[in-house]
Amino acid sequence: MNDFTTVIDRRHGDSIKWGRYAGRDILPLWVADMDFAAPPAVIEAVQRRLAHGVFGYGATPPTLTESVLAHLQAEYSWTIEAEWIVWLPGLVSGLNIACRAIDGDVLTATPIYPPFLSAPRLSGRALHSVDLTCAAGHWQWDKNALQAASTATTRLFLLCHPHNPVGRCWNREELLDLADFAERNDLIVCSDEIHCGLILDTDKQHIPFASLSPEAARRSITLMAPSKTFNIPGLGCAFAVIPDAGLRRRFLRAMDGIVPHVNVLGLAACEAAYRDCGDWHRELLAVLRANRDRVDAAVNGLAGVKTSHVEATYLAWLDVRELGLENPHAHFETHGIGLSEGRDFGAPSWLRLNFGCPPATLDEALRRLAAGCRAA
Repeated sequence: MNDFTTVIDRRHGDSIKWGRYAGRDILPLWVADMDFAAPPAVIEAVQRRLAHGVFGYGATPPTLTESVLAHLQAEYSWTIEAEWIVWLPGLVSGLNIACRAIDGDVLTATPIYPPFLSAPRLSGRALHSVDLTCAAGHWQWDKNALQAASTATTRLFLLCHPHNPVGRCWNREELLDLADFAERNDLIVCSDEIHCGLILDTDKQHIPFASLSPEAARRSITLMAPSKTFNIPGLGCAFAVIPDAGLRRRFLRAMDGIVPHVNVLGLAACEAAYRDCGDWHRELLAVLRANRDRVDAAVNGLAGVKTSHVEATYLAWLDVRELGLENPHAHFETHGIGLSEGRDFGAPSWLRLNFGCPPATLDEALRRLAAGCRAA
């Protein structure tokens, strides 16, 4: 059994998550990194690489590529070719490269992970966005709104799959609808699938967008990384899967001169994560399911706060509009809990809560959340 209960003190180190509130009694449940130690097999792989002692420029070893191919086949029945993979130092880099590589406007839906909103702007692209709809606590695409927002100059659709922050694991029917929409409007789909290893509902399965059909694959850029699932974002290793050779060349040209190689420790960690951490991953999912249920039970007992069922990720999306707070984020900070600001996701008066932490930490955070609600 792996240890997911010990509280590791991250307050006095290099953690961005905990450093935000240095010297203040505020529990940080904002940025999406978990408070669990990385899997032992990953730590051992990094230690072996450290013991080598030389840290020159590193190439991707064949064993790493083999581990990725085997992982995608075993987990998602997705068969890819090694040459489809483009290695990246981070998934956000991939979003920005996609916006630079595809000439034309960008389309997405809010609420959404903030880099989806910033990458088009930083790339000099016009962004069109629509709202996801939420009916009876279930988030969905508004197909009519998507079609209305797609213009003659729209060429790139940014898909978050599974979705951050609403926690949806999009099903096959929904994905096929999006693939049809992309085909009809001649859109490239850049699918951020970084949370694909965090499906919490046991009756659901992640389906890579590019695996839907040859047509979907031809117009797809799939972004993946072990960083969220295995809690190794600081090691900076991600990749794009781009089946179409012409689209892959455009992506690589947009990288030229500005995107560095993946560091050697990240390469070692990625290989170990995909090859050697199956048991750790299964135990993690059980802990996250229990934490999700803790959040659901707590929020359901609070007046003025709502949340929808989290099918995937370790992130809960909280609707606090009924509390009538001018600045919900600051209000809850005064009650000792640091959440993600909904405005950054395109949704003021919402907050995102990261429940990827030991149960004791989460229980204290939920106590503070309740105190903040009572004081509103």
